[in-house]
Amino acid sequence: MPGFTVDFIMISCSHTDMNRLDQLATLLRFPSISAQKEHAQDVSDCADWLVAKLTGMGLEAKACKTPRHPIVLAHSEKQEGKPTVLIYGHYDVQPVDPIEEWKSAPFEPEVRDGRIYARGATDNKGQLFAHILGVEELLKQNAGVLPVNVIFLLEGEEEIGSGSLSAFMKEHKDELKCDVIVVSDTGMAAPDAPTFSYGLRGVASADIIVKGPSADLHSGVFGGAISNPITSLAEIIASFHDEEGKVAVRGFYDGVAPIATWERSMWATVPGMSNDELAALTGVECVTTEAGFTGAECIFARPTLELNGIGGGYQGEGSKTIIPSSAFAKISCRLVPGQNPEHILELVEEHVKRHCPKGVTVEFKPGHYGNAYICDPNSTYGLAAQQALEDAFGHKPVLVREGGSIPIIEEMKRVLGADALMLGMCLPDARIHSPNENFPVDLFVKGIEMSQILLRRLGQQ
Repeated sequence: MPGFTVDFIMISCSHTDMNRLDQLATLLRFPSISAQKEHAQDVSDCADWLVAKLTGMGLEAKACKTPRHPIVLAHSEKQEGKPTVLIYGHYDVQPVDPIEEWKSAPFEPEVRDGRIYARGATDNKGQLFAHILGVEELLKQNAGVLPVNVIFLLEGEEEIGSGSLSAFMKEHKDELKCDVIVVSDTGMAAPDAPTFSYGLRGVASADIIVKGPSADLHSGVFGGAISNPITSLAEIIASFHDEEGKVAVRGFYDGVAPIATWERSMWATVPGMSNDELAALTGVECVTTEAGFTGAECIFARPTLELNGIGGGYQGEGSKTIIPSSAFAKISCRLVPGQNPEHILELVEEHVKRHCPKGVTVEFKPGHYGNAYICDPNSTYGLAAQQALEDAFGHKPVLVREGGSIPIIEEMKRVLGADALMLGMCLPDARIHSPNENFPVDLFVKGIEMSQILLRRLGQQ
């Protein structure tokens, strides 16, 4: 089978499953890296392939031009009296660096030990393609008739902030009108723990740039008299948290609701999320949490301020004794319901400027941001989704709030007026955004089955 260079026979796959994987491999071969201009054509080619696939299934599909990358829009024939389900996903992927850490070429899929390895295998091509194949198989089983009306909305800019999708949704609001949204771009707690995510954290990012002398200075000639931008930046960074791990920015927690008792009890039993299990998963000695909260509680429902990158001064081999002219840090805040990302950025900027040491200046550059999202897991559609997960995976689902962010989901709720059912198939060790991204073949197959069960159940509501 083209593209698979490892012992594929070791997987107990039927002919149908091999055909499914072959199609997924074709999709994974597109290096649809939205962040890199040299891959713009690859992104466009991937969109065209998806349009052809969806059209071949009997849907009306098109690639819609945007200022950057195409949006793939497809829908089934409208049936009056049936609910409309919008299935959202993204076909763009993260860059592959560091390339030397990949065990196989990132855009030449390989199956090893029951997992398919490639960039985008889980995030998000594998998960969205499970829904595409689920719809295709339902159409074949029922002479071209679906139990619900289906809309596919697949974007090529999720990994760079969904810049074009916001305007697109507003312009095509009537065409995208739906009763519920289905998203599989979140995680599973464990292989035997199907997971329904009823919340997402928001995000707010920024760059901090500290400037000192007009040029790098000799650290012997000027050391002790001129403020060092790296030292000053370190002081600012150290001011972000108190001794108990709380964010020390004034007003940061205003509006943050306490975690409900039922949530704390439920999350204490989520497989793989104990403090010891989190430490083992991430390769650290122990978890370090905000005082009074477990690791799971911090991930699911507490806001954070994290340092994402830092730089300044000489980075080469050996020593170069200088006082650098500048230093920078990249930060991101994960936010929970009750926090406004724009306001949070204003508060952090005030904090940074208030804690800037003498002898340097600081520039605060806000970056991308998005609101947190939460819905009722026990709504009619939510309960149908939970039952579909149990039917497909053979275990009762766990309910969590996702630690990550998909900012466009909250905007979909505002623009389209529909809640999102977030049914993840991504395992904690899927290595999304990292080398050797992977997707278990059995979860891909179960995801196809889950998609069919879900649409049948939603059609009964």
